[in-house]
Amino acid sequence: MIDREAVRDTAKYLRQVRPIDPEELVDYVGGSPHPAVVREVLREESFDLGLRERADGTFVPVDDEPAPQPSWEPDSFPESYAFAVEDLLVERHGANWHRGESGDRLRETITRLKADYYRRNDVEYDAETALAYATYHLPNYYAAIGYVLDDLAEGGRVPRTLRVLDVGAGVGGPALGLHDYLPDDAVVDYHAVEPSAAADVLDRLLGETGRNFRPTTHRETAESFDPETVTDGEGGFDLVLFANVLSELDDPEAVAARYLDSVAADGSFVALAPADRNTSIGLREVERALATPDAGVAVYAPTLRLWPGAAPTDRGWSFDRRPDVAAPAFQRRLDEGGDPDPETDRTPGDGTFTNETVKFSYTILRPDGERRTPVRANPDRHAKMAEMERHVTNRIDLLAVKLSRDLTDDADANPLFRVGDGSQAVDHYAVSTADDPLNRALLEADYGDVLGFENALCLWNDDEGAYNLVVDRETVVERVA
Repeated sequence: MIDREAVRDTAKYLRQVRPIDPEELVDYVGGSPHPAVVREVLREESFDLGLRERADGTFVPVDDEPAPQPSWEPDSFPESYAFAVEDLLVERHGANWHRGESGDRLRETITRLKADYYRRNDVEYDAETALAYATYHLPNYYAAIGYVLDDLAEGGRVPRTLRVLDVGAGVGGPALGLHDYLPDDAVVDYHAVEPSAAADVLDRLLGETGRNFRPTTHRETAESFDPETVTDGEGGFDLVLFANVLSELDDPEAVAARYLDSVAADGSFVALAPADRNTSIGLREVERALATPDAGVAVYAPTLRLWPGAAPTDRGWSFDRRPDVAAPAFQRRLDEGGDPDPETDRTPGDGTFTNETVKFSYTILRPDGERRTPVRANPDRHAKMAEMERHVTNRIDLLAVKLSRDLTDDADANPLFRVGDGSQAVDHYAVSTADDPLNRALLEADYGDVLGFENALCLWNDDEGAYNLVVDRETVVERVA
């Protein structure tokens, strides 16, 4: 039995002097343990010691600076992960997994998954379902998490030594995206909570991660898992992640509230959901239940509360869209197989079983009250959306968060954007009727940016039951934050 405390104490001393070589530590630890055993102990203790393992096998201190914001815009799913998925498909169904009975079964499973998801039916993830889910969803879920992390990284709120709890981790799309988003010198103590057969796919894919990404899978339900088994009741997680799972829980608000308590004082609670109406609104309902005005928990992004003490009560359907991710080879193979289906008008190769769209809803909550930007509305200057009925047919000044990309499908239509200030009771949209240098910020701003509007015309849209803020040549729009 190796003396772990001796290894720790020696590593604490040597980390200030030079890179730590496990073979050298053998001379400092009683019992002459094998260097491989010392190396394994260092790996297990590296997070607490603030050490990372280099390619040459030595250990050095992790940089105290937070992780930088990379240029995250993946246009494809990395080959190493794609090969791992295909290996799983081949192991289960053979080299021609995409043809014949196995291919038909995978396509039928994906079709059923989509239908069940749309109808909000419960889904049981057996081995076949988990593999079908991975085949269809991995690439876009991989991409989405990086765009969400951008909101935190831009403010220096992603530490290089990062303890993560991924609740309902599924087959691992967000985990792989997190791994690739972080710099090579980050050390991650990653814990996945996943009770279903999806954990088998997850574990296989996590095998493709780097030496300083230390994964542990807990095969328990979100309801039964105790986060304190990881943290020992001290500190907490730097990042608690609920990715595409809230809609599958019987009581998402209660479960999310319990895990919010396990976030470190300066950590973040991040939840993602598909952009469809039901799941997006469901995510926003959880956000609003957790971040009430008196809860001491702040919405960090994207749906900022710009009025102190106010909270929105509109339907809350808000989502972002980012550049597509090219369908990997395994999706294309599956899509090209099978027979035409006259009932659905499906023909092989028509894209039914490729999934390139990156469209998602998300929220980031912080127990320390931090927000992406400290900007607040001024009652002496800005109109409040909660009181917008007072301003119909008037021109007004206001602050608002841009909460969508252009929602119009017609290239000839006026660009339309969902906006909010955190007080709204009904939907608000900004309509650009004139592209002018003084108001172009509305068109160019990113999702989640805070915009200042001067002289916008407020109108009521009876057909949509919403307010339209008309941005014309008399309107000035600037990006405030």
